[in-house]
Amino acid sequence: MTRRASMAGMLAAIACGAWAADECGTVLKAKPSIAEGDGARIAFVPRSLPVPVGRHFDIDFVVCDVTLRSGADVVVDADMPAHRHGMNYRTRVEAMPGGVFRAHGLMFHMPGAWRVIFDVPLEGRTLRLTRVIEVQ
Repeated sequence: MTRRASMAGMLAAIACGAWAADECGTVLKAKPSIAEGDGARIAFVPRSLPVPVGRHFDIDFVVCDVTLRSGADVVVDADMPAHRHGMNYRTRVEAMPGGVFRAHGLMFHMPGAWRVIFDVPLEGRTLRLTRVIEVQ
C-alpha cells in the first residue's frame, strides 16, 4: 500500500467516524444539543424555540450508544446550578415512534443557565447525563 493510499484510507475512516458520531439525533429533524458521558449520549431539542420562560414546554430526545434497562424510563429534570434550585414541576416522559422520547411539562420560571438532567436507567446502574442551556 502506498503512503497516499494509506493516508486516504485513514481520512476516510476519520470521516466515517465523525459521521457516525453525528448520527445521534438525526431523527429529531433539528440540530440537537448533546448530553454525554460514560459512553452514552442523549440528543435533545426543545419543541418550542426559543425556550419559553414561565410557560410549560416539551423536549424530544433520543438515547444513543447504550441500551436502556427493560421496562425503565429515562427521568428528565432541570435545575439552575448558580441559584441552587430546580423546576417546580415533574416531567412525564412518553415514548414516540422511531426511538424518540418526549418529556412533557418542563418549565423554566426565569432566564439564565439551566442544566437539563437525564437519568438514564442501564442494567445495574443509572447514568446521569447533563447539558447546560442558556435561556433568554
